[in-house]
Amino acid sequence: MLKGKNILLRPLELQDVENIYQWENNPENWLVSSTTTPFSRFFLEQFVLNSQNNIYVDLQLRLAIEDATGKLVGVIDLFDFDALNRRAGVGILIESKMRKQGYAAQALDVISDYARNILNMHQLYCSIGSDNEISLKLFEKSGFNVTGKRHEWIWRPEEWLDEYFLQKIL
Repeated sequence: MLKGKNILLRPLELQDVENIYQWENNPENWLVSSTTTPFSRFFLEQFVLNSQNNIYVDLQLRLAIEDATGKLVGVIDLFDFDALNRRAGVGILIESKMRKQGYAAQALDVISDYARNILNMHQLYCSIGSDNEISLKLFEKSGFNVTGKRHEWIWRPEEWLDEYFLQKIL
């Protein structure tokens, strides 16, 4: 388990499936995750049961974010793991009622330290829509830099949005 000041990052458990089911099937979250279809509980249970929790095998790592009381407040992912080039994408989701309490910033710091010191990674990256100012500020505050912009990359009802590419050299 990976510890921060007020959080713990740990592997997913079957008990987390109900929360993840709600989060993954919330269309508001789809806007930032490129998801377009709902997930079944069965699929999510199989994901948890079949995960090796080994980024070198699964090429991704999803960890639960718990607060100091042991409550699940979100998840953080390393995905598209590239061992040769020592990089991975990072994504984070915090339960809507638990946002703006510092959990995301702490989780990004903990996962960055883990990626650098344990996985010996060189960089993390993410893509954030131009309409997601809160995430842009969060990632920039956590040491990510905007290194690119894709014009009219994301379709939202009635408009095209730009997408920023951010990197953090560890």
